[in-house]
Amino acid sequence: MEHGSGGSEVIVQALVFLAATCVLIPALKKARISTVMGFLFIGVAMGPHVLGQLAHSWPWLAAFELESDEPTLLLAELGVVFLLFVIGLEVSAERLWALRRYVFGLGLLQVVLCAAAITGVAMMFGNAFTIAAVIGLAFALSSTALVLQLLRERSQIATPVGRASFSILLMQDLMVVPILFLVAALSPGASPFGDQVGAALLTGLLSFGAIVLAGRLLLRPLFRWVAAADSREIFIAAAFLAAIGMAAASELAGLSAALGAFLAGLLLAETEFRHQIETDLEPFKDLLLGLFFVTVGMQIDISLLLREPLLIAIGVIGLFALKTAIIAPVARVFGLSWPRALQTALLLGQAGEFAFVVVAAARAGGAIPEDTAAYMLIVSALSIFVTPIVAALGARVARALSGPPASAPPPDAALESGHVVIAGFGRVGQTLADILSAQEISHIGIEGEAALVAELRKEGRPVHYGDAANAQTLASVGAANAAAIVVTINDAEAVERIVGEARRAWPHIPIYARARDGEHARRLHAAGAALASPDSIEAALQLGEALLNGVGVPDDVSRRIINDRREAEVAKAIYRAPA
Repeated sequence: MEHGSGGSEVIVQALVFLAATCVLIPALKKARISTVMGFLFIGVAMGPHVLGQLAHSWPWLAAFELESDEPTLLLAELGVVFLLFVIGLEVSAERLWALRRYVFGLGLLQVVLCAAAITGVAMMFGNAFTIAAVIGLAFALSSTALVLQLLRERSQIATPVGRASFSILLMQDLMVVPILFLVAALSPGASPFGDQVGAALLTGLLSFGAIVLAGRLLLRPLFRWVAAADSREIFIAAAFLAAIGMAAASELAGLSAALGAFLAGLLLAETEFRHQIETDLEPFKDLLLGLFFVTVGMQIDISLLLREPLLIAIGVIGLFALKTAIIAPVARVFGLSWPRALQTALLLGQAGEFAFVVVAAARAGGAIPEDTAAYMLIVSALSIFVTPIVAALGARVARALSGPPASAPPPDAALESGHVVIAGFGRVGQTLADILSAQEISHIGIEGEAALVAELRKEGRPVHYGDAANAQTLASVGAANAAAIVVTINDAEAVERIVGEARRAWPHIPIYARARDGEHARRLHAAGAALASPDSIEAALQLGEALLNGVGVPDDVSRRIINDRREAEVAKAIYRAPA
């Protein structure tokens, strides 16, 4: 149903989506239904195949219908772009290199074996080789957006299952160019494609290298320049530019936009701006990614499902069964235990969003008939729709087979239990960091002055650029697992705000704060600070002594440490005093 034209239609669609999100998603979450499932439900119910059909009889319902028009699909694609960008921020180059065996071994083997097996099964059902090959290539890949979102929701990206799944999905994104060339070569009248595939692989590798090189040269200088302006709005604009710009460059080079966004995040993960970017983009990513899942739900044609329920059920169940039968043994060969291998296989058993691209390309080239294309689309959409349920089942089966869970190491050394988060890394924050370093107590700092952060990182200090007065930024550096949080920023109102937010978010973690004066200290105590000291180097020393005691250093030892530090600070002050 048409709602209007031009900008008014986009506004109406945006309002319908936002209203559905605000009304339905909270209700579904109260029913303990995954957010992903909630957005898929919205897509099915409010899409053209349910609400759109009802609107023929009740025209007033057309105002609430969601449409698969170009603006909607573009915004949905941006959700996938931002998801991969944020995932890239969470994965360092060292971690990615450590996964090379999974990426180029497990990932490549999974794609080749699944494509071949699905092609063979499709031929057994009477399809010609060309049609069967398109089905195999489309269904061999899984849903990057869905799987990574499920892993993030369950905090499983750093687990063995998460690492294996992420590696396979990354290789699948790298296979986008060769698969599209193969689909084009399978079209009627196409020339032999051996040379085309070789050229595609070479072009893809050269493009990949060029994008990485350009990003490495440009991104860090860009963010240092922008951060110096001390404007959060401009900083967010720079983050959008990095994510969308790298995605567009990747797409122009023939690679997937999601892969380009991932590379941008990966390059920025090694910079001091990582945590602030992640904090700023999180709300945009989640909302746009929800729109992507809505568009997937809109692809499910209920009338076709009712006409051919058995055939479609065979397609969805068979797809999960076949991919599980292939991925689980391959994952076991690459070192995963059988429970984890089975969980990984069930998590990746669906078709992916790339299947819609393959079907469109094959249909445009005449490689597959319309009825086959429609069947592939509904199987793809339904397989994505049921994945949260299948993934939850896989996790339960893995737990049952594994027995009692063993304690796992934390995903990042900076997020170890027992570290100290320092909000503000000026003179006071640096003094506290020195005290902690002398006792080999791990710590991480957040500082909002970009030039200072750059200088401190050259010295090897564990400090990141970000808004130290933002509780979400503190959460991104592991405040939830910290032994203590110390707030040293030079803004009385901001200190009071962050102490209150940190106390509400993490009531079990002691908070030490820098106070302007006695009255401010009393307010900070009321807000939840374990200790609030007046502003001076002496305040840093008092905080340091209390902090050492709080993380387990004996009183007499901490007192001696602080006295030694006090003498050093006095000597430094005398040395700097004018003659």
